[in-house]
Amino acid sequence: MADKTVLLAEDDASIRLIVNQTLVAAGYEVRATSSPEALERWVRNGEGDVVVTDVYLGDASIFDLLPSMRLSRPELPFIVMSGQNTILTAANAAQHGAFDYLPKPFDIDALTSLVQRALKAPPKTSVRAINPESQKAISDAGLPLIGRSDAMQEVYRIIAKVMNTDLTVLIEGESGTGKELAARAIHQLGSAKDGKFVALDLAALPAAEINRQLFGANGEPGAVHQTGGTLYLDEIGDLPAEAQTQLVKFLRDANGARLIASTRRNLGRMVEEGVFREDLYYRLNVVRLAMPPLRLRKEDIPELARAFLIRAQRQGLSAKNFDKSAIDLIMAYDWPGNVRELENLVLRLAVLSPDDTITLRDVERELRAGASEQKGASGGFEKDIETLLHRHIMGDLISSREDEESSVYSRVIDQVERPLIRLALSVTAGNKVKAAQLLGMNRNTLRAKINALGIAEE
Repeated sequence: MADKTVLLAEDDASIRLIVNQTLVAAGYEVRATSSPEALERWVRNGEGDVVVTDVYLGDASIFDLLPSMRLSRPELPFIVMSGQNTILTAANAAQHGAFDYLPKPFDIDALTSLVQRALKAPPKTSVRAINPESQKAISDAGLPLIGRSDAMQEVYRIIAKVMNTDLTVLIEGESGTGKELAARAIHQLGSAKDGKFVALDLAALPAAEINRQLFGANGEPGAVHQTGGTLYLDEIGDLPAEAQTQLVKFLRDANGARLIASTRRNLGRMVEEGVFREDLYYRLNVVRLAMPPLRLRKEDIPELARAFLIRAQRQGLSAKNFDKSAIDLIMAYDWPGNVRELENLVLRLAVLSPDDTITLRDVERELRAGASEQKGASGGFEKDIETLLHRHIMGDLISSREDEESSVYSRVIDQVERPLIRLALSVTAGNKVKAAQLLGMNRNTLRAKINALGIAEE
């Protein structure tokens, strides 16, 4: 006979059946319902050892019911499931004292493991909800963190766990992944929200200005002297050596604002190379939050792109939407500039596209025009070629029909060979024999290509 009872509340009959059968097979007794009233009654009557519930049961939100249920049974762990999968859902679950938040769809074995851990864990006591002001602050911080991918669910889960602590957080990620948005979410949703959020971009400041703003000068206090709130140090890897030493001294006191730092660089490697203090690294790396690059969460791209269009509309631009081929091209691109690059592209499209519907050709045109945004992001010749192919050829690959014979490959080869042969002929002042030697080609083959590619006519 089962030792523990799980109270299951889920209004989707198929999910309720699968979860019920899985938990029974794992050795638990299960009482299942779609009714919030039934769940409340069971909890108040002292039934069940753990609750697994969806956020919405019909029109009722579990977050409206949790405070009173947890007041009557503070030791009872709640596992909250949700198909919304947003940062506010995860944060609300944490604020209400839920044991954990499980985004749908989920691995059924993960739920079983979560139930087992919840039964062994000490009870939580927090029952504070997120107030509307905090929700608005998140929305006003440029844009909220958006995405329902597994990678973003892990981000939400970590934010929900650290937001009401004073632990130092190190946010790692490439440029444009939303590191500052994550820091602002931790501040606005957590216990530090009543204080200031002070952000310093260390990569954009000269060393003298970093020292002045961070530590103060001429009797004026610096950012590290603020009490309460959050101090966010963006690109901490760019902090000069002298400032690193001073920051370590201030962190030893640990009586100022909550510290969140971010970096696009590998601090561990910098420690090994002797350019970043090891003691500072370990003081910063208390909780690590990795922001995933956009290429590893491409399923989030359509939602992000549409959200940026809505933002553009709120700024006074006319309403627009994407057709399917445009979204396909946007998802096919790797976005080396991450979310920031995507946002810039969408805002350009919102301004420049003449029609209400943004097409594949519109996206293709702006990807070409936006090449300057990726200066310095090159990963070598092959990477440059790949980026150019994304901009100039991906649209043709997506729009090509299966019943048509494509010329994409031969066209690309021609467009690469032609400038290469021109370059070799330029270097050799038109001497075809020498050019063939430089290229490692048979001279007859080179002559044939010169004629076929129209270079002889030039």
